[in-house]
Amino acid sequence: MRLEAVGKRYGLRAPWIVRDVSREIAAGQLIKVEGPNGSGKSTLLRVAAGVSTPSAGRVTGRPKTGYVPERFPGGLAFSAREYLHHMGRIHGLSGPAVSATVDECLDRLGATEYAGSPLRTLSKGMCQKVAIAQALLAGPGLLVLDEAWTGLDQAARGTLDAAVRERVAQGGTVLFVDHDPARLAGVVNQRWKMADGRVQVLPIDDLLGRQGDQRLAGVPATSGGDAPRIVVELLGIEAALMPRLAQMDGVLHVSAQTPRLQVTVLAAQSDDVLRHVLTWDGVHVVAVRQSHSSAPSQAEEPRVGP
Repeated sequence: MRLEAVGKRYGLRAPWIVRDVSREIAAGQLIKVEGPNGSGKSTLLRVAAGVSTPSAGRVTGRPKTGYVPERFPGGLAFSAREYLHHMGRIHGLSGPAVSATVDECLDRLGATEYAGSPLRTLSKGMCQKVAIAQALLAGPGLLVLDEAWTGLDQAARGTLDAAVRERVAQGGTVLFVDHDPARLAGVVNQRWKMADGRVQVLPIDDLLGRQGDQRLAGVPATSGGDAPRIVVELLGIEAALMPRLAQMDGVLHVSAQTPRLQVTVLAAQSDDVLRHVLTWDGVHVVAVRQSHSSAPSQAEEPRVGP
């Protein structure tokens, strides 16, 4: 997908909100868009998603797209399930696949109980879950999230984090805005900062160190307690993929022992982790063994690093 000299303004004599943005976006990228209020973040995301037509330049190569706006129109005259069925058909789903996919999305986000309620009666948080569900329905190649985590409960935020990681792992591209500096910090491939309507590309901070440590240390469940754990040794994982591995649910510890990578993961989630990792090009499993320690030793505290 390419943004070619893209600009946007609302009226011929209106100021440019976005100006002269040219970027090539490869598949499998997670891009965080930053900047102060009024800097043009939402406008850029709308143009990227195809919701808004650029006033100058063009967007080419846009794949099937899911979009969560900053403000979801919750006053629509649909129930949540009716709305999602309608959006599923727009996304190209048909027959039993619509109902199955809608039910799966609602269940995953914890919204099944309210699926029959009119959207206008739902809380902001519940409407936000519906907005996210419609964006995920058709497994989009491009997912655009404008403060999509706002108003969600903790469980739903974790679900959305996981959905984003899955999209990227499957080769999709995700552009997002979120004011939490730690949001998906260990997985972000690019940081764009909006300033004067233009995009500045910021450096990625220490992905293998500080940010990965913050994420793992910030999720108490990853300590694993006395739960059984598995140690997996891998070959062929590039350094850039280590933060993505460390972000996976159930991963407790990632340690580089050249040329191998040693991963300690909760046994209950080890199959899911391996399934994801083996979709990455060039990755091989060298060994899988049961950990002799049922509780993290000092050396096995959740962290990323050599």
